[in-house]
Amino acid sequence: MKKIILIIALIVCVAIGGVLLLMISSNAIENPIAEECHIQTEKNIKITEGTSQDIVFSDTHGDHYYINRGLERGLNLDSLNAKVLNKTVTLYLPKLWFGTSEHIAQLAIDGEIIFTEFD
Repeated sequence: MKKIILIIALIVCVAIGGVLLLMISSNAIENPIAEECHIQTEKNIKITEGTSQDIVFSDTHGDHYYINRGLERGLNLDSLNAKVLNKTVTLYLPKLWFGTSEHIAQLAIDGEIIFTEFD
């Protein structure tokens, strides 16, 4: 009887682990497309360097959005500050199964694309 309970418990743990692994891996943002993004406008009040060469944008509501490895991609904090600081920008944020990401897939101001991951 104890063996059966242990086997059932092991099967349940493996199943739960598999589901959790699938959920985590499905949140990876690779090759985003515009049609699968939430589009919103925000006024940027602060642009800083984040971890892993990210560029972090802070808005007037205290929310933060980031360009993944933006500094490695050739973006420059000084030029971004000159272009978008204290201005309203359009952000394309990938939708995930649990909500909207803070990852910026595209950044535009007045119709000019400043950064994009779209092909």
